Amino acid sequence: MNFLVFLVGASFGSFLNVCISRWPAELSVVSPRSRCPRCERQIAWYDNIPLLSWVILRAKCRGCGLPISAQYPLVEATVGALWLASFVAFGPTLTMLRVAIAATILLGIAVTDLQHYVIPDGFTVTGFLLAMILPVPAILLGDTGPFAGPWDALVGACTGAGLIAIVGWLGEVALKKEAMGQGDETLMAFIGAMVGPARALLVVFVAAAIASVAFLALVAPIGWWRARRAGTEFELPLVPFGVFLAPAGLLTLLWGDALIGWYITTMIA
Repeated sequence: MNFLVFLVGASFGSFLNVCISRWPAELSVVSPRSRCPRCERQIAWYDNIPLLSWVILRAKCRGCGLPISAQYPLVEATVGALWLASFVAFGPTLTMLRVAIAATILLGIAVTDLQHYVIPDGFTVTGFLLAMILPVPAILLGDTGPFAGPWDALVGACTGAGLIAIVGWLGEVALKKEAMGQGDETLMAFIGAMVGPARALLVVFVAAAIASVAFLALVAPIGWWRARRAGTEFELPLVPFGVFLAPAGLLTLLWGDALIGWYITTMIA
């Protein structure tokens, strides 16, 4: 059963790759069928099997022979692992499905924002609608899990989007340039609808913490090393905040209540 769940997740990962490549260019993810972006050769079904086809083809297009990015199997394997982890944690439940889908969408957002500095509405609108609709059947089934209820989802969406709008305005005043994009606001509306108002506030702090660690441990050292090799002046690279908001949203969804409880007990009590 675990292997089957992984395969289903990897299949969703394959579709996620299509969304990542097409939505930033405002292309349809339905048609035309998958094809090589270089030679335009249509990809046959047997060359489009998650993970396996990339290995069989030795990471090269069957038509033009040019390399196929390792991003494709990495995304497929990651989504498969996320679905498997959700299944192990929650079993065959609606909560498992909601967590797996949310994790898939958030991964797509992080990868797209990192590559293209844009968060497509296809991700955020889909996630937001699911976050607003699914609490009702979850209540009827008695399987709400870590997700917010209907009212908290609405308030959380407004809280998340409003908070990012305020942070963006303050950043624009301080930096004299745009600090947050509209995509960050819609992303936080989606995340806020999942986690509710209290945890929506926490998401921003968790994202800032992740960003700080990433910059100190990876971004700054790598940027400094590259600048030194090139003999140029080191400038801190710009990394879009959605890259950090996405994992922060998932972490807060799963462990936000425990983190808030720990803070109240340790810092306030």
